This record gives sequence, structure tokens and C-alpha cells, in this order.
Amino acid sequence: MDKETEKIRKRYNRTAKFFDAMGSIMDKGSMGKWRETVWKEAKGNVLEVGVGTGKNIECYTDDIEVTAIDFSENMLEKARIRSKRLGKKVNLRLMDVQALVFPDETFDTIITTCVFCSVPDPIKGLQEIRRVCKKDGKIIMLEHVRSKKPFVGKIMDILNPIVVRIVGANINRDTVENIKKAGLIVNVEQDLMVDIVKHLSCEREIR
Repeated sequence: MDKETEKIRKRYNRTAKFFDAMGSIMDKGSMGKWRETVWKEAKGNVLEVGVGTGKNIECYTDDIEVTAIDFSENMLEKARIRSKRLGKKVNLRLMDVQALVFPDETFDTIITTCVFCSVPDPIKGLQEIRRVCKKDGKIIMLEHVRSKKPFVGKIMDILNPIVVRIVGANINRDTVENIKKAGLIVNVEQDLMVDIVKHLSCEREIR
């Protein structure tokens, strides 16, 4: 694990205790509903990247098989506790999306929710999920990104170093462009909160 990844991992280990409290207002509102919408698209053998404390686990349906990964031990422990409380069967694994151990074309569906704001090398991580996604599979993402509106985008740029230092997440990533650079095709790009939160449906670019 490189130094930057280790630094971000430690930040998430540190914030695991109060991570749910930080996002509770959003999760009780629109974010919770958006999570449910994303998971309705999951089919077959599913990989959740960046499971965190397991906020999405209650959205898992009985007709899918889920493997969920995170690179933070403390966040993953919270997810284990939540999965047991909810009685959900999930294969929880400590793993970095930048170096997945799965064989090529393993998963039918890959889901991320607010993950690629904190992956140190987002293009590398996206290339990895492209690799393990089946050729006819889908990658469904709920991600916050840098606004294209000049004033809002500039404010996000100014605030970003503070947010990264405290939490480890970047609020000014151009995730849509990173997805394309990683060799994925964006089939659906839906703005959910102005142009800051997006629902994205992607597939592998066949080369």
C-alpha cells in the first residue's frame, strides 16, 4: 500500500466511530432514497466497492450475491456489525479497489456510492472495476463531483484541502471524466443534486 493510500486509510479508520453521524441528515433525506434506487439495478453476482460502515446493506435483496470491500478495517468492522443486525448475508473483505484480487470478468454488477471522491488514484481504481466486471455487466455509481458551475466549482476547489485533511474525501473530482479515461462507457448520467451528485450507469468499453 503506497503512502497516500495509507494516509487516507488511516483517516477513515479515525472517522469510523462518527462516520454515520456525519451523514445522518443526508441519509434520512434524499441520499437514502438515492441509495435504494441504485441498488434496485443490482443483479447476479454483485461487488460493492467502498462498503464503509455498511449503509447500503439494508438495500441488499435476497436474489443477489454480494461481496463488499473496503480498505479501512474500522469501517469494515462497523459493516460487519450492521450486516449481523440486519440479518443480511454478505461477503465482507478488507481490500483496496486499486488492487483487486478478483479474476477478470467476475461480477455481473458493480456498485459504488460516494467512493471515488476518496480513492487516491481514481483512474487506477476505475480500471480495476472495469477489469473485474463482466463484458455484459453494469457498473452503477452514485457519486458527488465538482460542479461545472464556475462559482460553485471554485468554492469546492477552495474548500477541498480542508475536507481532505479532515475526512479524506475530495469534493472537486471530475469523476465522469475519470470514468471515460479508465475505458468505461457512460450510458446514463443523471443529475440528482444540481450537478454535484450524479447517478451513473456504465459498461465496459470493448477493446
